[in-house]
Amino acid sequence: MTPNVGQVTLLSGDGANKDFTFDGAYFMDSTGEQIYNDIVFPLVENVIEGYNGTVFAYGQTGSGKTFSMQGVDNLPAQRGVIPRAFDHIFTATATTENVKFLVHCSYLEIYNEEVRDLLGTDNKQKLEIKEHADRGVYVAGLSMHVCHDVPA
Repeated sequence: MTPNVGQVTLLSGDGANKDFTFDGAYFMDSTGEQIYNDIVFPLVENVIEGYNGTVFAYGQTGSGKTFSMQGVDNLPAQRGVIPRAFDHIFTATATTENVKFLVHCSYLEIYNEEVRDLLGTDNKQKLEIKEHADRGVYVAGLSMHVCHDVPA
């Protein structure tokens, strides 16, 4: 692994190594804070400026996607991406003057090619990914929730 360039190399016994490049690559001793600051902080700053943002966690079952996204609330170094992003967004919206914000949130899961709305009234219902000429790619029926702050 070469973290400074976001690259992972799979070493092969026959010398045919394979390189993969990502926005970031981290060893298992990396903290949630480090990953957030490197990858998600700039994305959230753009969200605060009015752009849409998506954090996409991908990996095998049991690889730590849920832990990375949700983390452990009572251990600051292990807080996940979601609570950090919410704190970041709502600190900015509370302290920025002369600007109004409208924050919508959705949370979905894609597992075995099935899309589910994790904040919807029926999180077992399968949803479909669609594409529209004006709207772009979207998930039909995905709930969007207006958020005002982080509950204490």
